[in-house]
Amino acid sequence: MIGWLTAIIMLLLLYSVQPAVILWMERRIPARAAAWIVLALVLPFLGFAGYWMIGRSRRVKAGQDISREYEQAAERLSICATSPGELGQTGMLEQEKLLRLLHVCSGRPVTLGNQVKVLTNGRETFASILEEMGQALHHIHLDYYTIRDDGIGRQFLDLLTAKARAGIEVRVLYDGIGSVNLSKRYIRELKQSGVQVSCFLPARVALLKRLLNSRNHSKIVVIDGKIGFVGGINIGDEYLGKDKRLGFWRDTQLRLEGDSVYFLQELFMKDWELAAKERLPVHAGYMPEHDPDDALQEPVLIVSSGPDRSGEPILETAFAAVKAAKSSVYISTPYFIPDESLLAILGSAAKSGVDVRLIIPGIADTQLVLWATLSFVERMLEAGVRVYRYEKGFIHAKVMIVDELLAVVGTANMDMRSFHSNFEQNAVLFDPGTIKHLKQDYEQDLLDSRELDLAGFRQRRKKEKAAEAAARLLSPLL
Repeated sequence: MIGWLTAIIMLLLLYSVQPAVILWMERRIPARAAAWIVLALVLPFLGFAGYWMIGRSRRVKAGQDISREYEQAAERLSICATSPGELGQTGMLEQEKLLRLLHVCSGRPVTLGNQVKVLTNGRETFASILEEMGQALHHIHLDYYTIRDDGIGRQFLDLLTAKARAGIEVRVLYDGIGSVNLSKRYIRELKQSGVQVSCFLPARVALLKRLLNSRNHSKIVVIDGKIGFVGGINIGDEYLGKDKRLGFWRDTQLRLEGDSVYFLQELFMKDWELAAKERLPVHAGYMPEHDPDDALQEPVLIVSSGPDRSGEPILETAFAAVKAAKSSVYISTPYFIPDESLLAILGSAAKSGVDVRLIIPGIADTQLVLWATLSFVERMLEAGVRVYRYEKGFIHAKVMIVDELLAVVGTANMDMRSFHSNFEQNAVLFDPGTIKHLKQDYEQDLLDSRELDLAGFRQRRKKEKAAEAAARLLSPLL
């Protein structure tokens, strides 16, 4: 009897201490802590076990030496704006205060010598990437969340294997969850041709003891250290509109040429070291000195977040951008699951007279996430934010445009996973021509969308509201 009583007391003690452990581990993200505590209390021990295996926040130290080497190399090559005088020479002196704030938030300086091309949707993106890879002379580095063994995936495979056989260094890094369905045959064919392949945190059951919660959400391509690509587009036929359920796929990617590519290369090398346990040297082959070119005049800032970075640079950059807005903030995102601080700053901007607009999907690639997204819409409408649901197909573009001041394009969604957990990369753009192009694309997206009104939105069915409320409880985990 005493033995049973002791066991029951021990179980009760363990049960009661679980919330305290979660609260301590997630003290930086209270909403996330609350969601896991609820799960741990509703599912005794199972909920806490799930948190311990896949949910807890961790910090990764890999790549810090590479970052220091890149900072030193960037200083030697003088690729970054370091004084008000340099900013003035680029016509950006009026933005000096914002740039310095973005520099502090991101931990990186703005690079001055770049050319940016906006790539609208998958067809334009894949054509540009394949063309540039075909001209590679030294190396090709791919860092993707999702790679599929389908039509476009095979086009990449054929070109990558041909370049590797021709003596070009080719490295392919893919995420273990995002590319969980990538065939073994595809990987084998890459390796047999000489392509170096590595998986970022393989999706095995054993991995539940490691970093399942922190995924590599990258979509980075670096060619010869001179040309880079970043944005929302993975390698898969759905990005060409070939998914029968989702149909037309709306997305945005950037082609970067110039000094900003150094920092995309840095991100690839850090990810490669973490996954492949191989340190790539910071030398001229991977970080070549760029010849002066009058066409390379656009300022670009590369911002990244992840377990290897302190703070939340992408979230902090979004705050700085919205706070600087005087007339408009345009946002498109497939997943809108913000924390309280982001909800507050967007609402405050709208209430102050800034034209804040938000485009979200009209159909779901993941129903639970769409329900969670819709659970935040009413508050945005009440604050005066104009919310639209995209109806031409599925919108996956991750874009923010602030006045004619700046634009942000990258991999990060407006959700807590992108802000706090995943490895993400955004490019902050300042060139008026590039911003105008993105704004024109956004205005077309508005025409392809249906605006929601507060009164009508409140009339949705009770079961829809119930589903949204349930998803809202889990939103910090999505």
